[in-house]
Amino acid sequence: MKIEPKVFLAALCLLLLPVPAQAQLAPYKDDYFAYPGILKTADNEDYLVVDYSEMRDINGRDATPEKRVKDAYVSLTPRRSQKDLTIKTQAGPVKALAVGKIAGNASVIVIYLHGQGGNRLQGMNDYTFGGNFNRLKNLMARNGGLYLSPDFSDFADKGEAEIAGLIAQAKASSPRAPIIVACGSAGGALCWRMASDPAVARDLSGLILLGSLWDDAFLSSPAFKRRVPVFFGHGSRDPVFPVEKQEAFYRGIRKAAPGYPVRFHRFETGNHGTPIRMTDWRGAINWILGAQPK
Repeated sequence: MKIEPKVFLAALCLLLLPVPAQAQLAPYKDDYFAYPGILKTADNEDYLVVDYSEMRDINGRDATPEKRVKDAYVSLTPRRSQKDLTIKTQAGPVKALAVGKIAGNASVIVIYLHGQGGNRLQGMNDYTFGGNFNRLKNLMARNGGLYLSPDFSDFADKGEAEIAGLIAQAKASSPRAPIIVACGSAGGALCWRMASDPAVARDLSGLILLGSLWDDAFLSSPAFKRRVPVFFGHGSRDPVFPVEKQEAFYRGIRKAAPGYPVRFHRFETGNHGTPIRMTDWRGAINWILGAQPK
């Protein structure tokens, strides 16, 4: 088949055009989900100590504490696009709840990996955790993004293969979309495994660890070498993963690679699940989108 020179040159020029900067997520209920107060900042505001109060941030926010947030925090509009999918991967079928541009060409993709004892329903619950997952669903649906909350077999080899397969499928359907993986609690084991997998790490645009664990192997991982942004949210009274150890890991990343895109938001007096309730999804995602890896 003969290709006209003008057509060829036009196509070549399109390929050589720089990729535009990733658009930021538009505001959605920012006043409701804003941090109630900042007690301390450091590291050019990469490190924040956020004021947290159970009486205000649970009892004052929820109609039924820890079970149902007040209606003002929630919009069920994303349910119009919400689907329960079974996605075929090389590791086998993966069940995932999805919201947003499911058919492809998403502007950004966020995948949430639950912790021990959780399932794909946790990340799609509109009313628990102070409505924070509902806000994430709205942010994705309203900004042309895709949000996925999958099931997986374990936090080891099988789960890693399943999530790697899910990421590969998501990237194939939306090749230009940044992919951000958020991990709650023990789900962080999979975040670090994704960072160490060369095939997955090249597609990662950011990691979000919420009340989660650390992994010194990250400092020699492909994701670290690409300077994939990492966001930590952690409660100061977390009885599962002590905040001091996670903060030390944060400091270790900064020391190993000065200027590395890493942030830490410490919720003072917060417990293990506090970061899932309190983290400003829009702020964290927009920071990641503005600090894209090489």
